[in-house]
Amino acid sequence: MERSGWKSTLADFAVITAGTAIIAAAVFFFLTPSHLALGSVAGLAIVLTNFIPLSVSAISLIVNVGLLVVGFLLIGREFGAKTVYTSVILPVFIGVLERLFPDVASLTQDALSDLACYLFIVSLGQAILFRCNASSGGLDIVGKLLNKFFHIELGRAISMAGLCVALSAAFAYDVRTVLLSLLGTYLNGIVLDHFLFNSTLKKRVCILSQKQDEMIRYITTELHSGATIYEATGAFTDEKKKEVITIVNMQEYRKLMDFIGETDPTAFITVYNVSEVVYRPKKRG
Repeated sequence: MERSGWKSTLADFAVITAGTAIIAAAVFFFLTPSHLALGSVAGLAIVLTNFIPLSVSAISLIVNVGLLVVGFLLIGREFGAKTVYTSVILPVFIGVLERLFPDVASLTQDALSDLACYLFIVSLGQAILFRCNASSGGLDIVGKLLNKFFHIELGRAISMAGLCVALSAAFAYDVRTVLLSLLGTYLNGIVLDHFLFNSTLKKRVCILSQKQDEMIRYITTELHSGATIYEATGAFTDEKKKEVITIVNMQEYRKLMDFIGETDPTAFITVYNVSEVVYRPKKRG
């Protein structure tokens, strides 16, 4: 059991390392050559290299370590060893790439193309980290601080921090670069949401059917999911019916909709997207 735990931990950190390497490659090959200051510590480091005689990797390391110290002091020790690990190895990966490719130039020779490539590659790396319950640190820490002390929604707080970094490009680059940085910061959130959160999206399905017993039986025995039953009253007929509500993942949702279509085509169904479910599993028996 203990060996299995160690193997799982090592595998977890191997995946995190791969995700971090992907982010480092995106920053080095697409972000740095185009001087795009997207909403990240690496983006801020690219701007600061115009004023501080240090490399992108060195500035990233200094800023990340500083934010980690602040995070541990103000947020707490549970902040996570994985975030410490990724925050340290990200600038190390960038430093290795700087030594291997000292005169790197834009691979596409076009800032907009670099932006598009960066967004897709970095979002892949971020998705890998988030799925391993890790992050690349940096502005995630700033977002958590804003959330804790100013009660700003976490996603919005991280976006605000990112936009501030993007705006910092105005101190070193032209208007086009600033606008591309702002656009990239905004699109990065959309692309990440698409690749990461859409895969874990759940559906809240509300069913009004004459065959509610069959619906409940299918949900609980075939889908192995839970359901809640509410009493509903029709506004025109004053007829009382029972509404069955369940939350299912995307695969279960497709099966449920097929079953409803075959069992009761006249059923009235409403569907909502659910991004997060917090509950304590019930023990059977």
